[in-house]
Amino acid sequence: MDELDRRIVLATQEGLPLVTRPYAEIAARLGAEEAEVRARLGAMLERGVVRRIGAVPNHYALGYTANGMSVWDIDDARVDAVGARIGALDFVTHCYRRPRRLPDWPYNLFAMVHSTSREGALQQVARIEALLNDEFAGACRGRDVLFSSAILKKTGLRLAAGP
Repeated sequence: MDELDRRIVLATQEGLPLVTRPYAEIAARLGAEEAEVRARLGAMLERGVVRRIGAVPNHYALGYTANGMSVWDIDDARVDAVGARIGALDFVTHCYRRPRRLPDWPYNLFAMVHSTSREGALQQVARIEALLNDEFAGACRGRDVLFSSAILKKTGLRLAAGP
């Protein structure tokens, strides 16, 4: 990554400007051409330096205030298949495997759901449980749902402006 790539990342890591031509705006700030900014971002995507460029909606502002992290104690031999199936559900925003922390924490699969109400989130978790019972009978030994109580700053890695 050269200096211009770094400056492009710094200029875009907090989000693109909400204008008709955001890449032109970034280019103007950097003293570059819009086409070059687009090309360099594309190249960084291809190399995996930048993973994705996309909109990140504020689900709280959209009314989705009940955020439930469902946690599941899934048989280790079946957890990958179960995780792939749960992660494919349209109401699960992310699903991942984590190590258990026995004896206090038996859960090894996590699946996040969002709803406009606690009851709605619990209904989504019940749908996951029904799916597990239908398609993976006996694979789940227990579950719980943890609801968020505060909004935390959610960001990925950020480059520092300095050297």
